[in-house]
This record gives sequence, structure tokens and C-alpha cells, in this order.
Amino acid sequence: MSPSRPQTILFADVSGSTRLFEAKGDQEARRLIAAVLDALTQVCRQHGGRVIKTIGDEIMCTFPAALNGVLAACDMQRRMGRDIDFVRDSLAIRIGLHHGDALEEDDGDVYGDAVNTAARMASLAKREQIVTTAATYDSLTGKVPEARGLGKARVSGKLLPISIVDLVWQEDTSGMTMVQSAVRSGDSAAGEVLRLRHRGQVVELRPDSEPFSMGREPANHLQVEADWVSRTHAMIEYKRGHFLLADRSTNGTYVRIGDDDELKVHRDELHLRKAGTISLGQAVAVNTGDVIHYEAL
Repeated sequence: MSPSRPQTILFADVSGSTRLFEAKGDQEARRLIAAVLDALTQVCRQHGGRVIKTIGDEIMCTFPAALNGVLAACDMQRRMGRDIDFVRDSLAIRIGLHHGDALEEDDGDVYGDAVNTAARMASLAKREQIVTTAATYDSLTGKVPEARGLGKARVSGKLLPISIVDLVWQEDTSGMTMVQSAVRSGDSAAGEVLRLRHRGQVVELRPDSEPFSMGREPANHLQVEADWVSRTHAMIEYKRGHFLLADRSTNGTYVRIGDDDELKVHRDELHLRKAGTISLGQAVAVNTGDVIHYEAL
């Protein structure tokens, strides 16, 4: 075993992989996850990193310095958002990383405090998020991404909670706005308008529409009064060229896309394609009165 030395440990995994297996089946889900891990491996190596191992839907990497790891993490998220195949299947990742001391085994695996802390950061990250320790972020020099404080979190083996941050990896949206405006000035592209129908009410969402909230409280854009619906149950927002439904509820949101089987989305996001149904809190079969019908035009 080599002596302990400072290095940056990064964990990234596919968000919502359980739903992916349910929706796509074992063989196709494995193929999609393998494609994601291959893309992440390429980004890792471009930033001077080394892939330690992949386990299921997760990849573990090391980098010689914190900046390498941070820039790699940002590029991993951007790669997911740019790849049309990943976007089409609503694939996304969450990332956690930390710079600190780690031991290297003869077989190349790494252990120690930095590994445990990085794994904890990954467990705290949400879909499309990069979480790291404030200490790691504060050690960076030069042009670095912005960060938002997330408070403190407990890490196994540490007596006191540590401060953590969320890295703002998204690129400047000014270019995205220009692209969307250019599309709107010509012929409408499929999926540029999302039409919702509920109890005789018709709503049309466009790329420049504000996030559309649905839930039990009157403050939502669409109110659905039912005991199984959360106060703010779900949001529909235009991101990365698509309308995405994000569930924030206790009971989940049931979505059927075209002729596919109904999916349960719980604390996750789903790309709304074609036409289908949205049911808050219960499956369509037991919630026929409050089903929301949608069309991506």
C-alpha cells in the first residue's frame, strides 16, 4: 500500500436508474448506463483524471488537484446536457467530490477520509447537481465556477458537521435565449409548445414561459384539490431544449407518454414527449377525474 497523499475523489452516478430499468427493461437500461459511464470516463481522462472503478450506475475517479476534479465535474454535467441521446431519454447524473488525503492500494483502488467524504457529497447531490465541501472549493485558484452554500452536513468519522456547497456548472444562458428566439422566428419545432388540458381548462407553455406549478394550494398555476396531492406537487419547466416535469411530492407523479406504460416519477425529472397523461399522486386508473392531458406540439 502506498502512503496517503492528497488527491481529489469524485463520484458520479446516473440519477433515477431504477426508473430507467422499469421503463426501458434490463438490456436497454444497461446499454444506456454504459453509454453514460463511457462519456464520463472520456471527460475524466481529458482533465488528467483516472477512473478507479465503475459499480453499477456509478463511476469513481481521482484527480491530482481539486481544480481538475471541479472542472471535470462541470464538463460531465455539460456533456449530459449536450448529448441528444442522453437528453432524449431524460438521462442525468449527480456528482459529489472532495479533495483530501487518500491511500492507494497495490491494485489501484483508493481508501481513506477523502473517499468517505466524497461519497457522502455524492449521496447529498440531486439530479444535475455537483456537491463538494467548502474546504475543497475554497482551495481553488484562478477562474472557477460560482458556488452556492448548502449549509452543513455530517460525514461519518468526523466529529463536527462540515460546510458544503453546490457548484454552478450551467453555461451562460444568453446564448440559449438567442437560439430559442431564432427557433421561434421560423417554423415551430416539435416540442416547442406544450399544451395542457384539465377539466376544460387549456394552457399552452412555451420556452419563455415561467415554471408551471401544479398542486393542492391555490397559489399554484394549476390547482388540483385532492388529499393525495401535495401542496406544491410538481413543476413543468423548459430546460435544455425540452419541457421537463419535476416531481416534488410525497406520493409521486404518474406519467404516460404515448402508448408506453405509465411511469411513476418521484423526486425526479422526466422529459415530456409526444402526447400523454399526467396524474398527480395516483395512477390514472384510480384518478380519472383529475387527469391532466398534454401534447408536445
